Amino acid sequence: MNAALTAAVAAAGLTGAAGVVHAGPALARVAPIADRVTPRLVGWGRADHVALTFDDGPDPASTPAIVAELDRLGWHATFFMLGAMARRSPSLVADLVAAGHEAAVHGDAHRSMLSRGPRAVRRDIQSATDVIADAAGVAPTWFRPPFGALSYGAVTGARRAGLTPVLWTTWGRDWRADATPESVAADVLRRGLAGGTILLHDSDCESAAGSWRATLGSLAVLAEHVQASGLTVGPLRDHGLQPHPARV
Repeated sequence: MNAALTAAVAAAGLTGAAGVVHAGPALARVAPIADRVTPRLVGWGRADHVALTFDDGPDPASTPAIVAELDRLGWHATFFMLGAMARRSPSLVADLVAAGHEAAVHGDAHRSMLSRGPRAVRRDIQSATDVIADAAGVAPTWFRPPFGALSYGAVTGARRAGLTPVLWTTWGRDWRADATPESVAADVLRRGLAGGTILLHDSDCESAAGSWRATLGSLAVLAEHVQASGLTVGPLRDHGLQPHPARV
């Protein structure tokens, strides 16, 4: 176990074999191991399709602008929502689903699930699932932990809530203060798009203030590359993944 995982396990108050079991699923996001061993969990799906996902919303300051741009491009996406944010803006959740987007679960609070015990994590996931389902009017299917940090409690908590964990194959690093539309698109394109899952953010509640504007601007840049490649863009429900809780 590396230093970061060891520190997270210690923060959860676990040691020895219990700590290894707790943190083991976090290795699922380590490339290229994950690409070979757990490709579906990472987000590899249909070769002719790109899954577009957003984390940390819904945010009334930024999500509507993101949604408007997606509508202009003719794209739909999966939004991994924080329960705390959905609780503040339930109408945004309903609006997203009504517009053809997919509501998914990012946990209730944006805290690493490696730093909390299994019971606390399971409560967190169920709380977020309940509030998002209530606002969306439909049960969510997908789960992504904050920071992509899966733990044993996160895996079992997702399973109990009827959720399938999905991480990502590429991201835009759009949370940074110095992010620009061009830098976000360039970071996404560092890895192949075909069959992959893109991670962006529709809120700066956990990012540099105003960073969502770089995300917004990057979508048109990415659209040019997608069109040239002949790929289609859509939510995870269209990505060819099996919607059942993954076993890690």
